Amino acid sequence: MLAEIGLAALAIAFALAVYAVAASALGGHKQLERWQRSGRNAALLTFPAVLLATAMMVIALMTEQYQMSYVYSVTDPQTPALYRFTALWGSQRGSLLFWSLLMSLFAVSAIGLNWRGERRIMPFAIAFMMSTLAFFLGLSLFLENPFERWWLLPEEAREVSSALIPPGAVAPTDAALRAGAQGLNPLLRHFGMVIHPPMLYLGFVGFTIPFAFAMAALAAGELSSGWIKATRRWSLIAWIFLSMGLILGGRWAYDVLGWGGYWGWDPVENAAFLPWLMGTAFIHSVMIQEKRGMLKTWNMLLVIATFSAVMFGTFATRSGVIESVHSFARSEVGFPMLAFWAVITLIALGLLLWRWGRGELRDERQFANLLSRESLFVLNNVVFIALFIAIFWGSFGLPIISELVFDREVTIGAETFEFFVVPLFIAMYVLMGVAPLSAWSATSLTRLGAALWPPLLLTLLSILALALVGTGLLVAAAGYGVVLFAGYVALYEIYRGAKARRGALGESWPRALLALFRRNQRRYGGYIVHLGVTVIGIGIIGSTVFQTEVQHTLQRGGAIAVRDYSLRYDDFIRAQAVDGRMMNITAVTLFRDGDEIANLRPRIDDYEQMPMTIAGAHSTLENDFYVLLIGGNRERATFRIYINPLVNLVWWGGILLIIGTVVAVYPKLTPATHQRKREEALE
Repeated sequence: MLAEIGLAALAIAFALAVYAVAASALGGHKQLERWQRSGRNAALLTFPAVLLATAMMVIALMTEQYQMSYVYSVTDPQTPALYRFTALWGSQRGSLLFWSLLMSLFAVSAIGLNWRGERRIMPFAIAFMMSTLAFFLGLSLFLENPFERWWLLPEEAREVSSALIPPGAVAPTDAALRAGAQGLNPLLRHFGMVIHPPMLYLGFVGFTIPFAFAMAALAAGELSSGWIKATRRWSLIAWIFLSMGLILGGRWAYDVLGWGGYWGWDPVENAAFLPWLMGTAFIHSVMIQEKRGMLKTWNMLLVIATFSAVMFGTFATRSGVIESVHSFARSEVGFPMLAFWAVITLIALGLLLWRWGRGELRDERQFANLLSRESLFVLNNVVFIALFIAIFWGSFGLPIISELVFDREVTIGAETFEFFVVPLFIAMYVLMGVAPLSAWSATSLTRLGAALWPPLLLTLLSILALALVGTGLLVAAAGYGVVLFAGYVALYEIYRGAKARRGALGESWPRALLALFRRNQRRYGGYIVHLGVTVIGIGIIGSTVFQTEVQHTLQRGGAIAVRDYSLRYDDFIRAQAVDGRMMNITAVTLFRDGDEIANLRPRIDDYEQMPMTIAGAHSTLENDFYVLLIGGNRERATFRIYINPLVNLVWWGGILLIIGTVVAVYPKLTPATHQRKREEALE
């Protein structure tokens, strides 16, 4: 019964989305109020329908309905409850359903919040949002149906998976299904994968909203900055979810993949990073249009590129065009996704060229000089575009062309990526420091230099201090300096703002800082984000440039010294976990400068699908001591040891980044708003 209800709800949601596209497009084009409202109501009804379908799938997962082939493929009787729930996005069919749920939620929220304020463009925005939703619902309904069930065909002596009942089919026994259930991929049995995919999906889906509003503005001819103001928070919300997804993905890779790192320039990692680059460029660039009425065409191109990167990343992950530990298996959705990506991008570019050709996207002002803030923001955009091109070409362009044209498999390694992108990231940090100190319209070199000298002085002093404490590599010290410069500028700007308030109003430092953030949340929240990116940069430099790696075989009771640490192999234990897997566990003791500091348990888990290497790690702010069991027995064992300096700053910087974005997004509470909220609370 769960499968029938879920399938019916999915079909209803698809029909509603298709109808919403047609009614909204017709109503918007002909200015027919009745059709506009009908399209809106159909769009709003998609959410309860998709929610019902998703609820049926979750119930099936939690109650072990193995006759449903998706439940059979991602769980087994030993799967813990938490991973039963997260199996919803553990494989292709469930994740497409989950994507549709999030897309519908975002669309319904955007419609509810903007229907009155943006009446002219809303029908077209609904048409674009519902087109995307209808496409993904169509994939679930016709190609990757999560509500297929197992059926026995006695005459042919075989089993089939089908959403409908085949002629002459009977249901297999529950006992047979339970015995053969496959269970969740071991790589996904990690807390990071509980929240990493939803964060990425929220980021991907979230960028659909500004894209839909931008295309609606082009379709309706409403080409002021209204669509930007309507989607400002949506863009930031999508960006922060995508950022969180990338950070959590790095943490998952660090904990689970067993190679001592967190970013390997894997194609699927890069597929999620590409829309982040375009989205970051877009978020910075639209500020120029809001402030100066400039870059209207450029901002349209950026939002199209961001959405296009989202669609391509989804295609690359799910089509099987690339092989990765992160990707889904090869399936039938590849060509439809490629076609949808191409069609929606061509429609968007067509609308843009149409309005541009009519002269309706002219900028209101021109660039004054190279040192103005808007000029530096554009240079920053150029850096993001260059990063996008380099990463896209290395991840997809060159490998795909080499295979299609030359029948040769080409894989770009991490060293090659770093050769091209490191200089671009240096330029990004420099511009991240200089741009906030410049003025809108025009800035003289003298004025900019006067603003630059305090952060530059702090940067030089920091480099000198690093040299004195023994940072051996000049290149690393210079890298730290570039990253710190951007952070010092953010701190200096916060300090200058608070100092001005103290001088003008006589406020205390805490009161001045609090008032500063309240009055301009977007600007000063952005500075906290810059501080987070600075902390991440310091962590990346430390954990890559100064990483130590050794591999050694130890007799039981033997020890190995690595820098100022010593690791002793104490014991070997073979045990069975409650979910049935066998675990090879080694007990090791970690010493530093002769003092015992930790007892670690690196292990190998034996799953039927694959072994899993789980590291033992001792973490401090200074570094991680990270040890992997490569193999062994009670008498001897082989370990691979990594010492990763400052790696935890990558995660702490991510937290700062989240805090800054929340500050920037949080609704500004004016006295009138406070009064209205108090009145609403009394009703």
